[in-house]
This record gives sequence, structure tokens and C-alpha cells, in this order.
Amino acid sequence: MEKKYADIVLPVPLPRLFTYSIPDEFAGTTAPGRRVVVSFGKRRLMSGVVFALHNNAPREYDTKAILSVLDDNEVVTQDQLALWEWIAAYYQCTVGEVYKAALPSGLKLESETRLYLNKDYEEVTDLPPRAYALINYLADNKYCTLDKAAVVTELKNVYPLVKRLIEAGIVLVNEEMTASYRPKTEQALVLHPKHRNEDALRDFFDSLGRAPKQLELLMTFVSQCGGVDKAIEGQRVLRRQLLAAVDGGSGAVAELIKKEGLAVEDVQVDRLGSFNGKIADVNPLSAVQVQALAEIRAGFEDGKPVLLHGVTSSGKTELYIHLIEETISKGRQALYLLPEIALTTQITNRLRSHFGDKLGVYHSRFSDGERVEVWKDMLTEGRFSVILGVRSSIFLPFRDLGLIIVDEEHDPSFKQYDPAPRYNARDVALLMARRASCNILLGTATPSIESYYHARSGMYHLVELTQRHEGIQLPLIEVVNTQEAKRRKLMQSHFSPRLLELVTKALENKEQVILFQNRRGFAPYLECSVCAWVPRCIHCDVSMTYHKHTESLVCHYCGYTETVRTRCGACGSPSLRTVGFGTQKVEEEIKVLFPEARVGRMDYDTTRGSKGYEKLISSFEKGELDILVGTQMVTKGLDFDRVSLVGILNADSMLNSPDFRAFERGFQMMAQVSGRAGRKNKRGRVVLQTSDPEHPVIRFVVSNEFKGFYEYHIAEREMFRYPPYYRLISLTVKHRDRKILQEASAFLGDVLKSGLGNRVLGPQEPPVSRIRDYFLQKILIKVERTASPSKTKEFIQSCIDQTVSKEPWKYVSVIADVDPM
Repeated sequence: MEKKYADIVLPVPLPRLFTYSIPDEFAGTTAPGRRVVVSFGKRRLMSGVVFALHNNAPREYDTKAILSVLDDNEVVTQDQLALWEWIAAYYQCTVGEVYKAALPSGLKLESETRLYLNKDYEEVTDLPPRAYALINYLADNKYCTLDKAAVVTELKNVYPLVKRLIEAGIVLVNEEMTASYRPKTEQALVLHPKHRNEDALRDFFDSLGRAPKQLELLMTFVSQCGGVDKAIEGQRVLRRQLLAAVDGGSGAVAELIKKEGLAVEDVQVDRLGSFNGKIADVNPLSAVQVQALAEIRAGFEDGKPVLLHGVTSSGKTELYIHLIEETISKGRQALYLLPEIALTTQITNRLRSHFGDKLGVYHSRFSDGERVEVWKDMLTEGRFSVILGVRSSIFLPFRDLGLIIVDEEHDPSFKQYDPAPRYNARDVALLMARRASCNILLGTATPSIESYYHARSGMYHLVELTQRHEGIQLPLIEVVNTQEAKRRKLMQSHFSPRLLELVTKALENKEQVILFQNRRGFAPYLECSVCAWVPRCIHCDVSMTYHKHTESLVCHYCGYTETVRTRCGACGSPSLRTVGFGTQKVEEEIKVLFPEARVGRMDYDTTRGSKGYEKLISSFEKGELDILVGTQMVTKGLDFDRVSLVGILNADSMLNSPDFRAFERGFQMMAQVSGRAGRKNKRGRVVLQTSDPEHPVIRFVVSNEFKGFYEYHIAEREMFRYPPYYRLISLTVKHRDRKILQEASAFLGDVLKSGLGNRVLGPQEPPVSRIRDYFLQKILIKVERTASPSKTKEFIQSCIDQTVSKEPWKYVSVIADVDPM
């Protein structure tokens, strides 16, 4: 019989699949998409996913056998495997890296090397002293891991010592696979087998005549089972549900179990909960929305992606709901992608009221168990017809995808920056739609330059909503010249008189205010007023951000933290002062200026917990907060009825960064946050503070002229060879030694230029040239859209391989970022 082999995807950043032989015992159960356990390296076990089966033994190495097959059915579909392969090829990473990003942690097994003490070992006289520390630890504990052994022995490299102890027979090794996902179980109560007939049950009831609480509880149990017949058939009732129905019933339950009236069983329960409310009908559309819906359908019939460009509060979400309803009525699935977890909080409640338990939510703040259960539901044709989620939702195993909605399609949060794969979920969704022959709708009030270009050139079908729902006017935007106000000494800290006047008026009218500052922390940095010394991170070439609430300096690149110094590190002067301002400082100062106002802050520091977003948004929605201070999180698609005023505190910071997308991002953020004002009942106001009121982008924001901004900016993109006219590939070269890095990056730049010429820019140091103790160099490659992407990437990879294969540079890292944001 011909030997069978399987190509396995393993979670390692190596540019190939690994071939293993299939033992006869697994011949019938090994199939693409199933997880298997294999040995990788000398003693390491790994779980991987079968990619393909074949009869070809590899020539380069002897195959090992698959050790175990973990699944009876596929965990990853064929469509998903094909998508993984495409993502790896397009974004210049490995399929193993895609596997690590795609599969929930709960479905990935981890190999844990455990060390045990051999109770019968013979004494050895020449052991190093630190060996006894490990032996004594193992004598007092059942086992320890290799990481723990390093701690116990205080050795950076504990492997030689462990190897010595194993060879001496003192320590035993057991390599075990541990699964991080465990089904959630609860205690349930069931009628004891000895009472599962009517006569026996009747007699048991009669025996409880002198125990009224037990009798009450047993009657409630039978009722919750659905009647006597169901109870006799073995219907279970969750213990907590029964106790919730009978006050003080815990003692009675214990007695009934003791008397063998009820028995206890552990049952698997759903982590995701269920919807108990009333399903609402979809709302009727306005005439403008009906027209837009007809145009969207026309675009779908042409087989094109549709770009819905609708001003803020124009009713785009209502159109999405109608399209989802149409899709699931045909038995197909819908994916609703959002850029931020914060947005899922509001949208979930809105969609749940229409789709109930058909809606599944999927994002990284869910526990492993919750994400695994959504994944498994999608595999087994379960209850979810609609998935609402962030970028990782594209990896779910959809059965029959009929519609993808990418809301806020312009948002850079759809791009994963680190680690690989550095994919853009919007662009991957476009590919998924093409492969699955499903409809895709990109919606936004401020389209990305690339998407609008594709719509204008006919690649996408363009639909526009130019007015707000129910005729609400767009907010009135007032520009305040902060430079002039500072010259006249009218500014109160970072607030202009006009902004403070309108905040006062809004609070008097019981209305709400949003203040936008796109920098978290208290101040960007501290500075010595004597010698201008600035505290910097010891691991990164960047100043430390001051966080006043914790009296700490924090590096926002690596997370390094130190307590605030009282004296200058250079001259010893105590004259340290804060420079600039972040959301913490805005929050503190606004509380001083408006002591009666209830102030909340939405930034990364206040939303770390799984419920952080939800609590803040819920409090603001209910009117429990008067003023919300926030970073870019508050700009995106949130819908608050009572917000009448938005203050943009520092527009200049968004327009002056060294990035070709700075104007686009600045316009988008200012337009989006302005759209939070006056969404219901009355026209809102926006105060935009800037030192350059005549800046072209500011003028386009004030007049809400996206088309004008596009025409102004697209000419620059073409002139300087940026997207959408060219594709970009960014290479980041890293090493701990600056000299080695410079030599390697210079060589890499030269070999790239030998084939790509002036398409290659660099190498050069980025603005932050050291992060986490690694020095950095950047190389930017601009490639015409007419060039073959695959051939270009093959050439780039060959240049990278040629560089890092040389002995002096073998530890240099080169990270490719395709379509960088």
C-alpha cells in the first residue's frame, strides 16, 4: 500500500509547510482542515492544521509520523486555507503566521515541557550547586516547567543543567499537549433514576409531606422540566435557575440530593447567552434612503463593490440592516465589519433588537472560550447568520457568505501593524467577496482616497447620501485662531474663550459635550526649564509621556515605565515642567473650569478592560456624563442624541506629521468627530481650534467638501507617486548594533536598486530610530500598478534572503509591510 503524507501548517514563521507521514491508524481520519499533533524539532510538540494530502515523500529530510488527530471534522474549511495562502503570498509573510492570527487561542494547543523528579535516582557527587536548587524544588512540588526551572536556578540558560540531570537519571521529562479551551459547564439537576416512573415519583412526593420547602422545590423542578413526563424522561434543569425560582432553596436541594430524589450532572452551557427581548421590525426608509438602496442593489447586480458615501447621521446603518435582512432571508450569511471594538458596543444593541440570537459578535476582548464557541457555531451551521466584529472576523469559517459590510472603510484600524500578517481587513474582505461571489458594501462619511479613486474610475459603484436623516442640518463649524488668542492672552490653558462660552451654554441647556484631543496621557513630555533636558525611554529613542494619575512616565512604544523624577537628570535643577497636553490633562483642567460637570475620558488607558468601552458609552448615552474627553476613539461612528457641541482642541497636531496620509487622516478625523454633534433634534456646533485657520484642509472641513478635498489631494498623490497610483512596500530593517544595521541596510538598498532603480527610497532612519533596544532603518519601495505584484515581491524577498544569508548579518531582521498605512 502506497504511503500517505500530509502537508501541515505549523505556527512558526518559516516559509514552507512541513510534510509528515500518516500512520495507518490515522489514514481514515487525517483530512485537510483538521488539527493534528506532531513532533517539531528535538523534543517539541506542536498542533498544526492539515493543508493537503499526497503520496510524495520530501527529498530534503526524513519524515516524522503524525502523533495524533485531534478532530473528527474540519476546524478550518478549504476556503479558509485558500485565503490563508493568499494572505501569506500578498502580505509577504508565512502561512504559519496567518494560522497564528486566524485561529482563536482556544483552538491552538501549546507544548509544555514538564520536569519531574525521579524518586529512585542514584546520588551523583559532581553536580553543580544550582542543580540542588532544582532537585529540592522538584522534591517539594509535583513538577516544574523549563521556564520555572530557569527562575529556580537563577540561570539564563537552564538547558545544559537540565540535560545533565536527565542524562544522570535524576530528572524525568514528560511532554504534554495542553488545550487552552475548555467547554463551560454548570451543575444541572435531574430526577434520580429510581424515581423515573409515575408510581415511584408519586410515592416520593407523598414522602415529603413534612418537608414543605423540599416539596415546593421538587414541584418547581417538575414545572421547569415542562411537566411530569419530561421529568421522568430525564429533562435537566440548571441548579442556579431552580434556586432563583425558590427563595432559600439551597438547603432543600441538598436534602433532595441526599434522599436520592434528585441527582447532579455537569452539563455544557453556552458562554454567549441568548436574546430574551422582542424582535423589532426593520424601520421604514425615507425617500432618499429608498433611492440609495435601489442604487446599491444595482451595483450588486453589476457584480461590483459598492462605496456608500453618506454624510454623518445620514442613516447608513438603517440601510445596512435592510440589506442584512434581505441576505439572511435567502439563507445566506452576512459579515458586518467595524474598525473599533468601541463601536461594537452601540451597534450590537441595535442589531440584536432586529436579529436576536442570529447575531454573533467576535472580537479580541472576548474570552478565548467565547471566541471558540462562535467559531464552532459557524462550522456546525448553528444559530449565527450575522457576524458583527472587528478585523479578525474575516478569518471565521463562513458557510455561505452573501454580504460583507465594511463600515468606516477609511479607518486605519482595519490594518494590522504588528505582528505578521500585516493585513488590511477591508482589502481582504474585497478578495473574499470576489471569491465567494457575494456582495460587498463599503460605507463611510469620509472615504479613503484609494476607495474614492476606484469609485470615480468605475471599479466600484458609487452611491451618495448628501443629507442627514430627517433633514437635520450638518453642524456649524467655527474656527478659532489659537495663535491670535494666545497673543492677546485670552486662552485659559488649552481652551479658547469661545469654546468655554459654548460649553457653559450646553451644560446650562442640559446638553452634552465631546472634547477631542488625539493624544493620551497628561503631557507628551517633561522638560527642564534650565537646560531643556527631556526624560527619554531607555529602550527607545523617544520621549516619555507623563501620566499624572499614576505619577509615572510611560513609553507608548514599548511600555517601559518609571516614576516621575523631581530633578533634572542632566543639571539637577528641580525646574521640570510639562510640555503639550493629552487627554488626562484636558480631563483635569475641564473639571477645574466646570466643577459641577460630570466628566468622563475615553482613551486606551480607560478602556483596557473587556467592559471598559461598554461602561463609558453606556454612561454617556444615559446622560450620566456631561462631558466626554477622548482620543480618536470618539471620532468613529458613535451616535449620541444629546451632544450639541464638539471641541477639537488641537487640529494642528493632526496635519503636521511626516506622513503622506497626514492631510487625509486629519480631514477624516475632524470631519468624523464633527459629525458627533447635533445628530438629533437640533443643529450642533463644532469649535475647531488651530493656529493656522487658512490651512486648505481646515477650509474643506468647515465647508464639508470631501470632493474638493479629494481633488486638491489626489493631484499631490499622482505627482509624488503615492497610492492609488502606485503600490507601496515598506521594509523595516532591525538589529541591536547600529553599525551592523547600517551595513546590512545599505547592502539591501543597493541590491534592491539594482533591479528596481529609483523605485527604491532609502535606507534612512525613521523619526523614532530605536524601539525596544533595536535600531531601525526604513526602505520604501514604490511600484507601478501595472507591474506584477508577485514578481516584484519575489525579487524583494530574494534581496532580503541574499542580505540575511551573509554571516555578519544573519541576525538582522527585515520586516515587509505591503500597503503600509
